[in-house]
Amino acid sequence: MKKIKTKNIVVSGKRKTAIAKATIKPGTGKVTINKKSLSCFNQFQQLALKEPFILARKTLKDQLKTVDILVNVRGSGAESQVEASRLAIARAIIAYFKKAELRKTFLAYDRGLLVADTRRKEACKPNDSKARAKRQKSYR
Repeated sequence: MKKIKTKNIVVSGKRKTAIAKATIKPGTGKVTINKKSLSCFNQFQQLALKEPFILARKTLKDQLKTVDILVNVRGSGAESQVEASRLAIARAIIAYFKKAELRKTFLAYDRGLLVADTRRKEACKPNDSKARAKRQKSYR
């Protein structure tokens, strides 16, 4: 009996302090984020999470229905987790199917689908509890 080798690919995406790890493997087209289906998210979050699939459908046709994507995301707030998951999903699709046309499509639509946003919270200054504004000093 010949053993069929399964192709599992793990990629990550970051946004602020949220870190998402997406695993893409052969399956039936299911997408789960922290063991929840896409229908559990609100409408705007669903749209953001579906963007990579909508764009990829033009190039891949029905090939997206042959893979499952599992995303584990931790840290930060709800919106940052959605952004990190979106980035990880887009990277996973490109890593799995390896098509240059797909990469060009994502970059032309929104560079944020493939390139992480590197902005982070500014560090607090010494002897102060804030990053920018100094405490007011009273002379009277």
